[in-house]
Amino acid sequence: MTIRSYEMMYVLRPDLSEDQVNEATRKYQEMLANLGASSIQSKIWGRRRLAYEIQRFQDGIYVLVHYQGDGSQTAPVERAMRLSEEVIRYITLKLDEDKAESEESEPVAVEA
Repeated sequence: MTIRSYEMMYVLRPDLSEDQVNEATRKYQEMLANLGASSIQSKIWGRRRLAYEIQRFQDGIYVLVHYQGDGSQTAPVERAMRLSEEVIRYITLKLDEDKAESEESEPVAVEA
């Protein structure tokens, strides 16, 4: 299978404590690693204003994740996020091989 680069952004509820945010970030990193992803890099962007209200929240805690994998990691991680009460929005993008450095990407899945 072909190894590709992926970018995942998810938004956590703004009422989570710093420990809860770190725990959620660690949980999804470990899940990706257990599913065979490599080069996993997470960056917590912090609390930001949402463009529109989601589940009665006007702010959210943004987390950006870059990883490499064969694509089989996306569905299980997104399913866990969909069932989670802490994640209010997420998206995963498959990065073009030629354009990975320029951050241009193509959507793989969008879920509320």
